[in-house]
Formats: sequence, structure tokens, C-alpha cells
Amino acid sequence: MSSDELVVFLDDGEEPPVSPVERAWKVAIIDDEPAVHDGTRFALYDYSLNGQGIEIISAHSAEEGRRLVLQHPDLAVILLDVVMETDSAGLDLVDFIRNTLKNDMVRIILRTGQPGQAPERRVIVDYDINDYKAKTELTADKLFTALTAALRSYQQLQRMEETRRGLEIIIDAAARLFNHTSMQQLAEGVLTQIGSLLKVDCAGILVLRDSQGQGARGDGYAVIAGSGVYRDLVVDPKPLSADLKSVVDQAFQVGRHQFLDRRSVLYLRTGSGREVVAVLEAEKDLSDTDRALVEVFCGKLAIAFDNVILYEQIAEANRTLERRVAERTRDLTAANERLALQREILKRANSFKSDILGMVAHDLKNPISVILGRAEIIAELIDRDPVPADMIRNQLTRIVEPAQSMTRMIEQLLKDAMNDQLDVRLRPDTVDLVALVEDVVEDYRPMAQRKQQTLTVEAASPVRVEADPDRLREALENLISNAIKYGPIGGPVLVRLEAGGDEVRLSVIDRGPGLSPEDLGRLFGRFQRLSAKPTGGEGSTGLGLSIAKHIVALHGGKIQAYSAGPGQGTTFAIHLPLRARGEKGPEA
Repeated sequence: MSSDELVVFLDDGEEPPVSPVERAWKVAIIDDEPAVHDGTRFALYDYSLNGQGIEIISAHSAEEGRRLVLQHPDLAVILLDVVMETDSAGLDLVDFIRNTLKNDMVRIILRTGQPGQAPERRVIVDYDINDYKAKTELTADKLFTALTAALRSYQQLQRMEETRRGLEIIIDAAARLFNHTSMQQLAEGVLTQIGSLLKVDCAGILVLRDSQGQGARGDGYAVIAGSGVYRDLVVDPKPLSADLKSVVDQAFQVGRHQFLDRRSVLYLRTGSGREVVAVLEAEKDLSDTDRALVEVFCGKLAIAFDNVILYEQIAEANRTLERRVAERTRDLTAANERLALQREILKRANSFKSDILGMVAHDLKNPISVILGRAEIIAELIDRDPVPADMIRNQLTRIVEPAQSMTRMIEQLLKDAMNDQLDVRLRPDTVDLVALVEDVVEDYRPMAQRKQQTLTVEAASPVRVEADPDRLREALENLISNAIKYGPIGGPVLVRLEAGGDEVRLSVIDRGPGLSPEDLGRLFGRFQRLSAKPTGGEGSTGLGLSIAKHIVALHGGKIQAYSAGPGQGTTFAIHLPLRARGEKGPEA
């Protein structure tokens, strides 16, 4: 028997031993002749290609073959008989494999004992097969050659398929990674996509170093992502192990990819000068195809990292700009508020000036007319002979009275103008309110006596409050002088002091002409002239009640007026807290 002949053992022959191999190509024998199975197994029992053996799987009919290819989609080669249950059973199975299962990877070698029934030329043209052999010519050596050629073809197709799949993953991954706007998200995505590309779970880290060799760690770089056993290095930063640190340091030093035993070290440099190193640990050795795909993938990452860095820089610039805009807006708002306040102050000052001028023109006109008239009379009397001294002296006396009235009016206007400003600052102190009231009453008692009025105080016990005694005196003086001014000649003026709870009520009550509803509506306005007139011909600037209200408000209190109507008298009541809580303006 020569070595080129296909040796076929009978069923009772001993099957030759199969050498154990770590990995094996799957080869299917689909033939209805048992001797063909035995002979093929014997001829290929020690077959090995590139250190990888074969695993032979048998089927004895086309129907069994259908089930076999369904169970083993990773078949590398099928040695297929043409004539089995029918004359075209093998060809029908080829059609099922290629067109139904869409399996274009497996290599199919047709073997037939009746080549005339299926001519080789027509079969190769009409069916997607890779070789066509007559059983009579398929010697052991030719079988070895045909199988080797088929396996090499399958291996090349497998690499092409892996490359195609890898490129699809790279394209899809690139699209996903370019959408990341966070460096940590991008780094985690890179580790995930590399694992998907290599079809293996990877444990690894990804570290970043900028162009100055600075990072979040003292060793000049930052761990921005981790997977597997290294995941906690990002959540809870710890020093790298000596072995891992040595690998990272060497990667930055050599500046290129390194594929080591069970460990791959990837290096890339971005256009902005950043350097990235990924250290991957996987339970498989990377094939040439794997390495080529990883290098292609890394070539796309530099742009992705630069995009994230630029996005973070733009985001930080936007935050800085927004902060500056907010600060500038606050500054402009504050400036506008100050301008509005100044405008309001100027507007009030201008209004005050107009009011003062109008009042001066009105209230000083009559005294000046009197003075001018008396001066003309004196001039006429001086021209007489003899000069009537007594008459001149009498006219001079009449000139002094309106002049003194104007002087008092001007002094009051100046005092009222000063008190009416909004920049009043209280100087609170503990004040005996009963003593203060009695002191003010004694000051105004002569004024009341000139109008034959009785001025009395009702106070049950000493009352102490926190207040500015000078400002509070001004408010009280305005109310008491107002009551004397508008009270009837010979009428009473009562000042009553009542304390209750956390406040005190100070009332000034007169029996004057009272107030109309219209008067009550504009009572505390500046320069307001009421329907009631002073009972002794006194003058009025219309500022007193406005000043009193402002002072009381500064003390955190309130002032109210009550009147049953014209002729029913008026009651002014000041409500003050026992402890000062009012607003305070700048120093007066």
C-alpha cells in the first residue's frame, strides 16, 4: 500500500489514537459510507496546522448533515458526499448551507464516487463550493493538501471577518466616543469599546498626562478610568502597585504600543500635547488582527480626547464668562439703583425747593407788605416839622412785630427742612418717657397760657423705652404745638401716656375744630394745608406732622389721627415699641 492511497479500515478495525491538542479546527465528514469516515479519520489523525489540530465530526446522511451544521455554526471545513439519500442530496445540502443558513465562511469540499452524475465544471459554476474531488483520486496526500488549502482559506476569511467586525466596532465606537463631553466618561467608554473590540473582558486603567507632565497624582499623571480590579482606583485613588507603575512609566518613556504576555500597553499623544496610556489585562493573547485593530482604534482616540479637552475648556470659559456677566450685571444693577436713588433725592430736593419758594412767596408777602407800608408812613412823618417822634416810634414798633414773625417763620422753615431729610440716624438710649413728656409740656405751657388753654398730662407710672430722646422730643413738640395752635381759646389740651404689652401709646387730645375726611386722607403729607385754621392767627409751614410721622417710623412705631368730624376735636396717637426696632439711616 503506498502513502498516496486513501486507506480505508473496516468497521472492526481499531481507530488510531488522536493526539491531544489545545485548540482544534472543526472538520465535518458527511457521507453515507462508514468506511469513508474511518479512512478519513485514520489519514488525518495526526493532522496539525500552525500548532492547531482538527476535531472531526461525522454525519451519515444529508438530513444528519443539516442537523450537524445547525449545531456547529463554527465548522471550518465540510467533506461532503454528493450522492446519499438522493443523487443530489449533497448539492441540496450545499444550497441549504449557503442560501438558507447564509454561511459563507465554511469551506466545502465535495467528494463523489460517481462524478459523471454531477460534472465538476457545472457543480463549481452553479454551487458555492471550494473543491471537487472524486473519491477514487482522493489519496491521503491529496486529502492533506485539499484540507490544508481549505483551512488556510477559512483562516483568511476568519481574519477578514474579524477585521470587518472590528472596523464596524471602531466606526460605531468612534461615533459614540465623539459624543462624550466628559473626560472620565470618554475614558470609561474607551476601555469598554476595547474590550468589545477584542471580544474579551478586560481589566485595565487609562491614565492622562498633560504636555507639562502634570496630573492629579504626584507622579505626574492622573488615572481617569479603571475597569475590572482597577475600577476603584478612580473612585478611591490609591498609589499604583510597583509593577503597574513601572509599566505606565515605561509607556510614557518609550511612547509606543507594547503587546506583552497577557498584557497590552497602548500609547497615544493628542494634538494638544496630552499623553494617554491604557494598560489592559486580558485572558487571551492578541492576534495580529487584534493588534492591528487596536492600533487603528487608538488612531481615532487622539481626536476624541482633544475634543473633550476643548469642550471642557469651552465649558470653563463659558462658566467664567457667565460669572463675569453676572458680576457685571450686579455691578450695573447696583449702579442703576444708586443712580435711581440719587435721581429720587434730587427730584425730592427740587420739589422741596419749589414748595419752599412757593410758600415763601405766599407766607412772607403779607409781612413784607406791612413793613413796606410802615416804612412809607415813617418817611412821610420824618418830612413833617416838627417830627412826630411818638408816631414814628409807634410805626417802628409795628414794623418789628411782622419782622419777628418772618424771622420765626424762616427759622422754623430751616429747622423743618433739616428734620425732613431722609438721612436721619437714630441714637437710641433708655428714655423715661413720662419725664420727657412732662418736660415738653412745661416748655409749651406759656404758649398755652397765652391762649388761656389748660395743658395737662396723664401718666399712671414711669415708662421706659429705647429711643432717641432728641428726635422723640421733636415729634412730641410738633403734636403739642399743633394741638395748641388749632385748639380753641380757653380749651383743654391733654397728653395721655398708656403702656401695655410690648408697646406704649402716647396720645395728644384737643377740642379744636376737628378734621374732615379729606383732611384725614392728606394729613401727614408735606406742605399740606388743612380745612381747619389756627385759632390764634398763627402761621404754619405744613411740615410738622410729616416730620413727626417720619421720626416715629424710624423708631419702628406708627402715628395715627382720629376725629369724629368738624367741631369734634382731634386725637393724635403715637404707638412706640418698648425696644427700638426701627430702620436707621446714615449719620445725620
